[in-house]
This record gives sequence, C-alpha cells and structure tokens, in this order.
Amino acid sequence: MAEREPRIFLDGQTFPEGPRWHNNRLYFSDIHAHQVTAVDMQGKTEVVARVPNKPSGLGWLPDGRMLVVSMMDKKLNRLDPDGLKVVADLGEYFSGHANDMVVDRQGRAYIGNTGGEIWSNPPTPSRPTSIVMVTPDGKARVVAREMVGPNGMVITPDGRTLIVAEPGATRLTAFTIGADGSLGNQRVWAQMEGPPDGIAIDAERCVWAGVPREPGKFLRLAEGGQVKQRIEVSDRRGIACALGGPGRKTLFLLESFKTSPDSQKGNGRIRTVEVDVGGAGWP
Repeated sequence: MAEREPRIFLDGQTFPEGPRWHNNRLYFSDIHAHQVTAVDMQGKTEVVARVPNKPSGLGWLPDGRMLVVSMMDKKLNRLDPDGLKVVADLGEYFSGHANDMVVDRQGRAYIGNTGGEIWSNPPTPSRPTSIVMVTPDGKARVVAREMVGPNGMVITPDGRTLIVAEPGATRLTAFTIGADGSLGNQRVWAQMEGPPDGIAIDAERCVWAGVPREPGKFLRLAEGGQVKQRIEVSDRRGIACALGGPGRKTLFLLESFKTSPDSQKGNGRIRTVEVDVGGAGWP
C-alpha cells in the first residue's frame, strides 16, 4: 500500500459525502450543491436526484429503489420513477440535522444525525442524540440513544453487527443487530486518534475511516483500534470513503477544504487508490 499514491478521480465538487458503490457506479451526495451524483469508473457523471434540503446518506431497497436522507428537513426520501417521495419524517427523533445512513439486506435504514443544527442560523449546540431505524414501509423507531453525533455506518458481511462513527467521542462504536433490527450489546469497537466521519468495511472486517481534522487522513483500523494502514491528506480534510470498482478493491477518498454551506465548486474532490483487501458487507 505504501508505494501506491492516490490519484485524482473526480475534481470540481462542492462538498462530496456519503459515497456508495452500487451497480458499477459510485454514488455520492454533493451536499451543498443539493444533488446526488453517480459516476462510473471512466469518470462519466450523472445527477440522479436533486434534494433542496441537502442530501446525505444513501442506500437501496431490495427492489432497487434508492433511499436518500434529506438533512435540513430531517426526512428519509425514496427515489421513485416520478421523483422523490417522503418515506419517513424524522424530526421528532433528531436534535440535529439528519445525516449518514446504512441500509441492510432487508431494506431497513439506520440513520444518524449531527446532534446539533450546525448549519442553522444561529447554530444549535450539539447534544447526545439517537439512531433511528426506518423499515421499508416507513415505520420509524429509535434503536440507540445517547450517541455523540452518530455519523458513518457499516454492517458486517454476516449482517449481525453495525459499526457507527461517533466523531464527538473520537471512536467507532459497535452494536449487535437483533432479528427485528434492534441494536444491543453496545461496545467500543475502536478508540481513535481523531474524530471519524464516513467509513467503509472490508473483507477482513477492518474499517476505513475518514478523519476530517486538519490535516486530514484516512485510516484502516482493526477492531480494538490498531491502525493497519494510513493515507495522509496534506491540504484537505478526509471526509468519507467507499470501496468499489473491480473486486471492490478501489478505495474512493472524498476530500474537501471545508464543510460549511458557503463552499463553492472546487472545494471538494474524489481520489482513488487500489487496496489489497476488497470491500464487504453494507454499504
């Protein structure tokens, strides 16, 4: 890995987040551009949805329809052939902006939030908050409480463990997933050297995590916190990552100078690097 240098894959973005590999394309939310974009390995892009209240987490139902988190109005939307439809209103559950999400094999969506309304005017202070699970028929319920800004999430290949980034606690936290989708046996999966943002999981059950703290970085961690690999980002923040491409051995690195709503086109970019262990599990 040390001899492989990341290369520019897609430049000129505003604030790319929430990357997901699906049907041979990388999907991501360009949050402050209010759109979801898909790009293939040749760099051909397509805007697949426009989300006025800022898109974040992405996922797919078993029938192939895409789910999109709408941040500012705290809603989960579904992309139908005739446009976006509201699946669930999450306002009563979230103290902050709705944020990242992972969708399991049954179409159950686990959604976190920022804990405080960081882009409101004025911002509201961050406080402990919840993870909410939404079933495909739109029923929502709280499955974890007292979380510190739950952000990026992954599910292990056996479908039994959810791992979530808690940037406010500088850690990755794991839960056992029950048959009904409930979360139990909360434990620290890895204490980290910086606050994690978006994450991806590989076939060795290691987690790649973006660390936005300047200068940014991407870390590959084993359970317990051992850093197996690292990619330093000299001039930007390491926001989020995804494993995709052939064999899911391409690591997509989403990077930005800043995260604020006044970000302009060119603030964000996506780089790629080839890794030895391919992606697994969800997303």
